[in-house]
Amino acid sequence: MAFSNKPHCILIFMISFFILTLFVSALDVSDVVAEAPGPGSGGDSFFPLSKKHVIIHNVVKNRQTLNVHCKSDDDDLGLIHIPWNHYWGFRFRVNIWSTTMFRCHFTWYGGGSHLFVIFDPWRDDDEFAASPACDKCLWQVRRQDGDEAICRIEGGSDPYCFPWLDNV
Repeated sequence: MAFSNKPHCILIFMISFFILTLFVSALDVSDVVAEAPGPGSGGDSFFPLSKKHVIIHNVVKNRQTLNVHCKSDDDDLGLIHIPWNHYWGFRFRVNIWSTTMFRCHFTWYGGGSHLFVIFDPWRDDDEFAASPACDKCLWQVRRQDGDEAICRIEGGSDPYCFPWLDNV
């Protein structure tokens, strides 16, 4: 009995091998040209576990040191002091559910106390959002009030500016 099943196994193996060979050769013959991501492009942003680099640039109007305390549900980055016209940043990976969110508290002498979500996956990691997805998210802290309090800079395009959460 076992001997009579052997030709069927060989036939199934040969058909599977033939289909796999056709599939692989079809991939090699493809004439689609791959495009490199352009400036400001999200790169692998759309995929879970994508690498992110958030950078904060202190350009507050009164040229004071910017005090920043950022945290997510899992990580507390502590209190950081950024001198005027200097940068500070941190790196992380978006979790598998794309819910990674970092909130920051900003203070500076004469500037008050302000809150902002510095990384929001629905704004900064979504290819279909109003602002483009970013792998390197560069933010400028500009002023203490108004609609252009904090802005994300994307290559040569106009900045994407937002009010503080405490002003909404």
